[in-house]
Amino acid sequence: MKIGYFILKEELRENPQMLDLISELEAASYELYEIRSKADVRPETDLVLSMGGDGTFLSAAHVVSDIGLPILGVNFGRIGFLCENRPDAVLKALMEGEFSIEYRTVLNATLKGPGARKSIGMLPYSVNEVAVHRSGASVLGVHVSVNGETLPTYWADGLIVSTSSGSTAYSLSVGGPICMPDTKVLIIAPIAPHNLNVRPLVLPETAKVDISFESRDGVAIMTTDNRTLEIEQDWTIHIEMAQFSLKRIRLAESGFVKALTSRLFWGEDMRNNG
Repeated sequence: MKIGYFILKEELRENPQMLDLISELEAASYELYEIRSKADVRPETDLVLSMGGDGTFLSAAHVVSDIGLPILGVNFGRIGFLCENRPDAVLKALMEGEFSIEYRTVLNATLKGPGARKSIGMLPYSVNEVAVHRSGASVLGVHVSVNGETLPTYWADGLIVSTSSGSTAYSLSVGGPICMPDTKVLIIAPIAPHNLNVRPLVLPETAKVDISFESRDGVAIMTTDNRTLEIEQDWTIHIEMAQFSLKRIRLAESGFVKALTSRLFWGEDMRNNG
């Protein structure tokens, strides 16, 4: 088996657990090499190990997701939903073949407007979310249309469009719903809305979302997962599902509900401890 591995944090290169994992896989006749960009991917590569936390997993996904390589997250961080597996569990699962591939939806975001094409480098794909934030003190008026139908303007600090994978990330922190990973939906969730009668909105996977904004600052900040860009007031963000899915390797012993209970203490109640 040929395995690429992706590292984001340089200090991790000296981590004893990571070095042990690589050496033990090589001792078992796996061929390992490092990936930094898409150009580094070698023919007949079977999978990519993302070494770090969820942020590293997202960066690895930006490199290889659209070429169909499965990604297995090896957790050296803290809370991990995309990257939840400890190094010793990864070694055992690969050696014994105790894993499966699940498919996660991916967002495709494009920018339209004068000069918007110069920003194409950070686009178009996002695993968790696309978000718009205010850049200064002024509130944003975020204009949203879904399949051509205009929604009431969101007056807020910003707006998130999330996948089901992203439902446990930024969207969760602003009150969005938790979705099972195989739920093919989009979630629209305002950030600190100034009108209290707005709630997160769940859309089907076929939805096409257009976003623009107005602000006294004239600019806003757009994020696509862990990438950031300043956008202008006369630009429009078009968001829809990508035509491919992210292949994420899930170990047999892991699961989404298990991750919720262990990381977010979901359902923590003295009556459930018996």
